[in-house]
Formats: sequence, C-alpha cells, structure tokens
Amino acid sequence: MNQKRGFRISFNSPVILGFTVLCFGAMLLGMITRNTSTHLVFSVYRASLLDPLTYVRFFGHMLGHANWEHLMGNIMLILVVGPLLEEKYGSANLLFVILTTGLVTGIVHFLLFPHIQLLGASGVVFALILLSSFTSIREGSIPLTFILVAVIYIGQQIYGGLFVHDNVSNLTHILGGVVGSGLGYVMNKNKMNRY
Repeated sequence: MNQKRGFRISFNSPVILGFTVLCFGAMLLGMITRNTSTHLVFSVYRASLLDPLTYVRFFGHMLGHANWEHLMGNIMLILVVGPLLEEKYGSANLLFVILTTGLVTGIVHFLLFPHIQLLGASGVVFALILLSSFTSIREGSIPLTFILVAVIYIGQQIYGGLFVHDNVSNLTHILGGVVGSGLGYVMNKNKMNRY
C-alpha cells in the first residue's frame, strides 16, 4: 500500500513560542488599553516597593514593546536563535535564562534609572545571542566565536551608550549578554561534568 505522508506543523519550541505569543498579546492589550496596560504591567520604572505590580514589572517589561517595529525586530531574532537553544539546553533551562535576564535587567534599571521607563525583549535577545555562542564549548576551552561575538557586541553597545543618543538601552543589552554568557558557561560546564 502506498501511503502519502503529509506535512504537519510541530510545536517544536514551547518556551520560545509561548514567549512570542505573550509578547504579541501584551502589544495587542496595549493597543486596546491605549498603553495603560503597557505602563502598568509591561514596562519597568521606579515605583513603590509596596505596590505589588512593581514585582510583576520586573518580569513583565520583557513582554512590552513601544511599537510593532520594536516587537518584530526582537521577536524575529528570538524565533531564529531560540528554538535551537531550547533543543540544546531544554525548555526549563531556557525559561530560566529568560526569567533571569528579565529579573536582572528589571532590577538594575529600577535602581539606576528611576525616571526612565524600560520595555522590550532586547535583553533576552542578547542573552540568547551570547548563549548560542556557547553551543560548541569543549572542556578547557572557550570558543573563538564566543570571544568575537562578545568583543564586537560589547564594543558596539559601549560605543552606542557613549556616542549615540537614542531610546536604546545599551546597558540592558550588555546585562542580557552577561546573563546569557554566564548561564551558558554554567550549563555547559554542568553538562560536561555529567559525562
């Protein structure tokens, strides 16, 4: 019997796909509420520690975006890099990287920039980019690709922070990269120690 096999869509990366859906949901909710929800939940800024939403915003700011262009730029990179990382490190570890990146960038921004609102997934993007350069790590060596990406990336962010005046949070990018590379090193070291 000759059976034709059809193509089917696979739900290959639940954390990355879930994160993407939440970002689109936050954007649509922001449009419906005329950015009230974006201000209340999906951005981080200095607020009272007695306000429960302050703690939600430490993570929620990753989901909020200023506009569709901002969202699409971040999501495209996350969708390209994220599924490969989720396959290599597992869903739980990748979720931990995303949440840690959000918490670190949220708290640092809360403490250092009290009058500036931060939103967007760019910290996550840079965490994933630096994490991806650890995929070929071997015991006792650091990949040259990681060194090149780190030098170029950090140099670009420092230059942008000093000489380019725009609405880009270069510190968030650097912190995301530090979280991604740090957790990448730890996860790969733990994986090598198991073998």
